[in-house]
Amino acid sequence: MFFKKAIIGGSGAVLSRYARLSHPVQCAIGWVVAASLMLAVAFPAAAQAAKAAPAAQPARTVLVMGDSLSAGYGLAASQGWVSLTADRIAKTKPGWRVVNASISGETTAGGASRIDGELKRNKPAVVVIELGANDGLRGLPLAQSRANLDRMITASKKSGAKVLLIGMRMPPNLGREYTQGFSDNYSALAKQHGVALLPFLLEPIATDRTAFQDDNLHPVASAQPKLRDHVWTQLAPLLR
Repeated sequence: MFFKKAIIGGSGAVLSRYARLSHPVQCAIGWVVAASLMLAVAFPAAAQAAKAAPAAQPARTVLVMGDSLSAGYGLAASQGWVSLTADRIAKTKPGWRVVNASISGETTAGGASRIDGELKRNKPAVVVIELGANDGLRGLPLAQSRANLDRMITASKKSGAKVLLIGMRMPPNLGREYTQGFSDNYSALAKQHGVALLPFLLEPIATDRTAFQDDNLHPVASAQPKLRDHVWTQLAPLLR
């Protein structure tokens, strides 16, 4: 009898301890089940939200095709008007970027030979063409320069890009006929193609000798913000 009671008593003690332990265990199991249910509900909702969220759009590109005036000849990389324009765009025009494909010494022929590759590589929304100064300084035929610029504008527009054509002027020692014809090339092409035109890049500083380096051709660093602001008058409307 004692043996039997001991077993029963032992079982009762075990059952009693189990009863005391079972409540927190059941609570813990309950929390696990509840959490599982919450995750089961949350994951499909999160997946649905991710699916519904629009994909980030790639940045639209401004491609600059220029010569040493745009390449920042004699300046630190961050000082040229193109770099300053890129900084302004980064701060004021989210979703845009600038690619400077300018090369010192570039002619309109060089730009015309490179335009297709640059368009394919960068897929720009806006193309800024600042070329011709080296053609004029070498006295190259005006018809040749015009044909090269025409090819660049045509290719850019065909790719779907807007175009800003930036003009230059030649010193009077090249003769009135040549200098006038040189300037007229830009206005005629802009009118022919219906593109934006900045007639003379250096207009804000042209009469200020201190704004140029010792070669009297390339602007100094302190003049670059004026060029940036000058170009911006025609570029900003194209970034809408």
